[in-house]
Amino acid sequence: MAKILAVLYPDPVGGYPPDYARDEIPTITGYPGGQTAPTPQAIDFTPGHLLGCVSGELGLRRFLEDRGHTLVVTSDKEGADSALDRELPDADVVVSQPFWPAYLTPERIAAAPRLRLAITAGIGSDHVDLPSAIGHGMTVAEVTFSNSISVSEHAVMQILTLVHNYMPAHEWVTTKKGWNIADSVSRAYDLEGMDVGVLGSGRIGKAVLRRLKPFDVTLHYCDVHRLAEEVEEEMELTWHPDARSLASAVDVLSIHTPLHPQTQNLFDDELIGAMKRGSYIVNTARALIVNRDAVVRALDSGQLAGYAGDVWYPQPPPPDHPWRTMPYQAMTPHVSGSTLAAQARYAAGTREILECWLDGRPIRPEYLIVEGGGLAGTGASSYTVAG
Repeated sequence: MAKILAVLYPDPVGGYPPDYARDEIPTITGYPGGQTAPTPQAIDFTPGHLLGCVSGELGLRRFLEDRGHTLVVTSDKEGADSALDRELPDADVVVSQPFWPAYLTPERIAAAPRLRLAITAGIGSDHVDLPSAIGHGMTVAEVTFSNSISVSEHAVMQILTLVHNYMPAHEWVTTKKGWNIADSVSRAYDLEGMDVGVLGSGRIGKAVLRRLKPFDVTLHYCDVHRLAEEVEEEMELTWHPDARSLASAVDVLSIHTPLHPQTQNLFDDELIGAMKRGSYIVNTARALIVNRDAVVRALDSGQLAGYAGDVWYPQPPPPDHPWRTMPYQAMTPHVSGSTLAAQARYAAGTREILECWLDGRPIRPEYLIVEGGGLAGTGASSYTVAG
């Protein structure tokens, strides 16, 4: 029998919800490009309920315990005596989330001789040290595409939030109890007519481009692998061969590339300085793609008119993280891919992966990052995202 260790984010401050704002969510059976949504044999949860927190348990407990397996769920993942470190040595499977990552470092993997499967409930598995996973003979899988559209919608929302100066205007009528129209609009613009670009045109980046086209903007993108000519023509896209060319051409830049050595710290003082004064950056990919303090300096100097993001490093960030208090920002915790609709899909995908692994059946190829200690290959390039 297997021990499955799930590291999920904590329950709501007010307790696990007794009810929800909506009675149902739309049923999504497939994604753009033809991939089907997760197809587990069954589910033991109600779609639209809060599944990604500790009490939600991704809807896995009944399924696993009915088969005789052990499920341990915790949000305690930091420190020498964390529940993660106490439970890991005899765990066969670890389930984690990009929003509350259980960092599977070389040391942790070495301390877990039975560990054979790491599942990301969502997309993005950079919290797993892949060389160590390969050497350990592990399989690493994620629920590809489960929350890609969720993230793309969030990115478009943050673009509009920055450009229209939504956060300060909202603050005037809520926190400050004022009206103050002049203050609210003194940094507000229209997105219409601007040049908007995405770095990375994988599933999320392409979805952002499609959602921005109706805003009558000029669209740009950068990716090592160019999109098909018919796609470029359909969306009237301008391709850029490198990040600097893209950054210097746009008013708004949305980041959708994975984190790896070539993208880490990519947006430093020099690259941000090459952008138009008063540009905006939205980052729903990974925090380390931008230099933390360079962003703060650019907002203070006016080089950037705004920065919005959904990703931090580390996660969760310390209380004194400068992005919490820097000006002209619209930061959120890492929630873009964890809407209640997305949770239904990545919970179902996690169960599908577990069903296959426990039954000795192949896991669907699009979910595999590392298979049994070898690179599975997701088709991701240096500027695309598998999710």
